[in-house]
Amino acid sequence: MGSYIWIPLAFFIVLTILSGVFIVKQQTAVIIETFGKFTSVRQSGIQFKIPFVQRIAARVGLKIQQLDVIIETKTLDDVFVKLKVSVQYVVIKSKVYDAFYQLEYPHDQITSYVFDVVRAEVPKMKLDDVFVKKDDIAIAVKGELQDAMLEYGYDIIKTLVTDIDPDAQVKEAMNRINASEREKIAAQFEGDAARILIVEKAKAEAESKRLQGQGIADQRREIARGLEESVEVLNKVGINSQEASALIVVTQHYDTLQSIGEETNTNLILLPNSPQAGSDMLNNMVASFTASNMIGEQMKKTNPKKNG
Repeated sequence: MGSYIWIPLAFFIVLTILSGVFIVKQQTAVIIETFGKFTSVRQSGIQFKIPFVQRIAARVGLKIQQLDVIIETKTLDDVFVKLKVSVQYVVIKSKVYDAFYQLEYPHDQITSYVFDVVRAEVPKMKLDDVFVKKDDIAIAVKGELQDAMLEYGYDIIKTLVTDIDPDAQVKEAMNRINASEREKIAAQFEGDAARILIVEKAKAEAESKRLQGQGIADQRREIARGLEESVEVLNKVGINSQEASALIVVTQHYDTLQSIGEETNTNLILLPNSPQAGSDMLNNMVASFTASNMIGEQMKKTNPKKNG
């Protein structure tokens, strides 16, 4: 019977020893206390504590953590705005004791510093500057937190202003301003495009008129050259220049009548248009040319007398 008593005792001793063995995960620190007093910080790996005497007081994570803080404050131009500040921090491996024993609620401590810095910086800026200078706000928060939290064993890795949310009416007004500005720019582009079209159209019309004028000038030059040749031909058969000119005009008159007669839908009326109109025109033109020649000869004779 006595030998069987040692079996439970041995089993109890083995369990007691095994209860003192524990494993600490990677990026974790374990705080050991002896009868409620701090004894040591154990790092990752297999560890041992004295059963019933020592206990695991806490497991402290050494990974980077993030705390999101939402702050409502007022800008310099009296606009209420909500900012979301994300703080990334980590427990310093060599200061696990300070991180656990000096701060009861580290999240609350960090939040208080974030509120203090943001509400000191944002009221100095207008709403537009808050959007532009959000990195400056983040830098100011990190600088303040870094100095304060190092004492408690926390390292501030980074702070980010991840969201800026003004009042709904302010956002609507900003959207209207943005839309109006874009419409103004679009109208300016449309005006510039229309002005370019007008200028180019005017240039094209000017070029067209120039070419048209050049064509008319060439046409008239060729007509004059043809008339000159016609007069020379008529002079060779004994018709003087005045009669030749009159004959050419009458010929053009009848050519015009012929052209009008070829068009069935023309609305042009040529006056006078009687059968004797051609002969009357010829006689009148010959008489006019003769009279003008006589006046010219008379003026040549009188001008020397006046000069003398």
